[in-house]
Amino acid sequence: MPQARALVIGCGNLLRGDDAAGPTLVHRLGHRGLPNGVRCIDGGTGGMDVVERMRRVPEVILVDACLTGAEPGTIFELPGDELATLPPPARIDPHAFRWDHALAVAPRLLGAGHPGRVTAVLIEGATFALGASLSPAVDRAIDVVAEALRARFGAAAAGGAPCA
Repeated sequence: MPQARALVIGCGNLLRGDDAAGPTLVHRLGHRGLPNGVRCIDGGTGGMDVVERMRRVPEVILVDACLTGAEPGTIFELPGDELATLPPPARIDPHAFRWDHALAVAPRLLGAGHPGRVTAVLIEGATFALGASLSPAVDRAIDVVAEALRARFGAAAAGGAPCA
């Protein structure tokens, strides 16, 4: 497979309501299409997997749900270098190592293979209960983010890489 110029990683848990925002976005992008050179993957909840997927990709966009107290469906865009300054976890526990931890350790782990640009797109969630559905506000916000990413990278081209 040719080297991607950009990678969208949807993080979260499909079984926990609005925490499914990232994987749902990846699914929708897969149906709508992305241009050649732009890939997307479901990063699930595993931070170490996120680190490895970022290797040698010039631009990475991580999409996840958040809970800050803002209005559900609010979209935040944060430069990855701001999040990378958060302290890494005291110990590496594969069950508690999230993508935000991955951003903190990725420069050391990837060295020259670290992306030149990392952005986190966060969607404020309303419910994260096991078995809950997406809230209407988050469902709408996912479509807004999907269309913004498609516009950012250009219209889908024939033969563009599918999302996984």
